[in-house]
Amino acid sequence: MKIKLKLPRYGMNMEEATIVKWLKQPGDAIKEGDGLYEIETEKVTQVVEAVGDGTMVEILVPEDEIAEVGEAVCVVEA
Repeated sequence: MKIKLKLPRYGMNMEEATIVKWLKQPGDAIKEGDGLYEIETEKVTQVVEAVGDGTMVEILVPEDEIAEVGEAVCVVEA
């Protein structure tokens, strides 16, 4: 089953973040807890981790682009 992963909110005032770097690429296996991508907000840089196992299928927001909280940033297959 393909699932669109959305940019999570890491603070009450967080509305958007820049995707700094993708740590997984399409075709890569993903295990729960693996880092998927790095984001940068006004206050912090953070790694977003996988919440389950699967395979990265597609990147929807490229590096150096801004994503809104709740926006789909990638597709994984569980």
